[in-house]
This record gives sequence, C-alpha cells and structure tokens, in this order.
Amino acid sequence: MAFRRRNKSYPFFSQEFLIQNHADVVFSLVILILIGLMFEATAKTAILFIQPQYNTSTLTPEGEVTLYQYGWRDGATILFYFFIIVILHAVVQEYVLDKVNRRLHLSKSKNTKFNESGQLCVFHLVSSVWSLYILITEGYLFHPSSLWENYPHVHLRFQVKVFYLSQLAYWLHTLPELYFQKVRKEEIPRQLQYIGLYLLHITAAYLLNLTRVGLVLLCLQYLSELGFHIARMFYFTDESHQKMFDLWAVSFVFTRMVTLTLMFLAVGFGLARAENQGLDWDHGNFNTLLIRMTVLIAVCLTQSWLLWKFIRFQLRRWREFRHEQAARKRAVAKQTPRPLKRDSLGQHENGVIKAENGASPRPKKIKAP
Repeated sequence: MAFRRRNKSYPFFSQEFLIQNHADVVFSLVILILIGLMFEATAKTAILFIQPQYNTSTLTPEGEVTLYQYGWRDGATILFYFFIIVILHAVVQEYVLDKVNRRLHLSKSKNTKFNESGQLCVFHLVSSVWSLYILITEGYLFHPSSLWENYPHVHLRFQVKVFYLSQLAYWLHTLPELYFQKVRKEEIPRQLQYIGLYLLHITAAYLLNLTRVGLVLLCLQYLSELGFHIARMFYFTDESHQKMFDLWAVSFVFTRMVTLTLMFLAVGFGLARAENQGLDWDHGNFNTLLIRMTVLIAVCLTQSWLLWKFIRFQLRRWREFRHEQAARKRAVAKQTPRPLKRDSLGQHENGVIKAENGASPRPKKIKAP
C-alpha cells in the first residue's frame, strides 16, 4: 500500500525514507495489531489498543447500558487512533490535496498553507458534525442545565469517550506531521501555539469531567474554524474571494461571545451552586473554588488572545485593501487618454484645421508663375 509516488529510493531508516514512507510504516503497525486479535496469547493485549477501556454495565429504564471512565490504559487506545489518523492524513493528502495543488500551481508558501487548511477542513467538518450529533442524541443541546447538573460526569457513553480519545489522537498526530510535511521553521511556532491550546483544553475537559461543556465548546470552535479554512482555500484559488472572510468574522465574534457566556453560566454559576463542593479524587469531583477560577481564567485568557489575533488579522486585511485601492486608482489615472482640444465650431483640433467631417482639408496646389 503506497501513499506517495517514489521518484527516488533512499536507504532504509534514513530521514528521507521515513518522511516518504511514514504512512506505510504506520499502516504495517496497524496490521500487526489487528493480526494480534487472531491469537489467544496476544488477543488481550491487542484489545487494549482497539477497544476503549474501563467499561461498566448499569441498568436503566431503557435497559442495560455500558458506560466508560478514563484511566491510564486510554493511552494505548489513543496510540492506535493516532496510527489510524496518520493513515487517513496521508490518504487525504495524496488523493485529494495533491491533485488539487497540481492544477492550481501555487507557490511553495501558499501550497503549505493550502495543505494545512485542507487537512483542517476535513477534520473540522467531521468533528463538528460528530459533536453536534452527540449533543442532540444525548439531549445536551435542548437541556442546557444538564451541562452542569449531576456533576461529576464520571461515566461516559461510548460515543463520547471515543470522541475525546479521537480528538487527543488527532492533535497529537499533528506534532510529528510538522516534521513529515517539512513545514517551514517560520510556521512551526504558530502551529505549535494552537496545537498546544487544543491539547490543553481537551485534556482538561476530559480529566476534570467537564466533557459536556467541552462538547459544546468544541462544536462551536470547530464550526468557526471550518468557515475560516474554507475562506482561506477559496482565497488561495482566487484572491478576489474576500467576502467569505467577512462571514467568518461574524461567526468568530459570535463564537467568542457564546463561549464566554456558557463558561460563566456552567462553571461560574452552575457548579458554584452545586451541593457536592470539594476535591474528591476517587469520585472524580474537582468542584472547588480554586479549580473553577483556574478554568475560567484559562478560558478567558485564551479567548482574549484569539480576539487579539483576530483584530490584528482584520487590521492587516484593511491595510492591504486600502493599498490595493490606491494602486488601482493610480493605474487607472495613468491609463486615461489625454483629451483632445476642440474649439466651439469644431473646426480646429490641437491647432490643426479640420473639416466638418473631422478629416483634414487637402492642401491647395500652388500654380507656378
């Protein structure tokens, strides 16, 4: 199974060999884990990677339901999902984005940003639809009070746990992809910033049992980011497409307002009025004043930083627009033809006598004496 066209062969385990064949190597590891399910001696170990762990069965009015908690064995499942996402990343890059890039003939810098936006478009689209489906099926969307009632939310449904493990696996896989995709050194700090922020917030929501609030915030964030990366991809194909950035700007501001409002409502007021106040590691209760304040401050600082970057981005776009308008006016002024001078009778044009039909009169022949 080859994901990349090989123009040149490299020595085994060399740097270029790993960059070009990393998806094939990871695919081999996935096959090895799946083969482990076929043998009784290795089946228990292989299941640790494939199936979410720490499941318990409880009886409800709807019947027997399997719920999940988190633990250190989740690391094995995240590693397996990590491998799967690396393979999917290579498939999208090879069979979608590379074909589009060959048609667009973008520069190297634009090509890198186009690939980044293309990968994130696919991820944000899948994650936003997936999280919205969970919010609807679990009833969190139509009952906002369920986001903080009955805290701590230690027991998770299967789809909720798989969603969070997949999120952690995706953002972890973006770290080695910086090396495999040969991202420029100037772009690495910017990408490390938002990768670190996503990992920090998703891990905090998962470990502090704030998964319900985290689902809503991730859904809003992914929808906003999806609009931005779609607008950026259209901009790279044709720089005249600027209106989609205006639509994204509205959704961005709306997302920041809803995020701050929801966090103060759920954490600042909902959990503050809950009866089970205190720190209890065994039961997963982290409802203390210090932890609540830390969570609120972290979210507020992140939203403030995003707003600051947004304002700088809009100011840069405004300056570029002004410069383009000024350049166009100068170009139009240079191309304007010089007007011809005519007298009131229309017989003279730039000092030359013209006939009524606009043609110059034929000179009279002077007879020789």
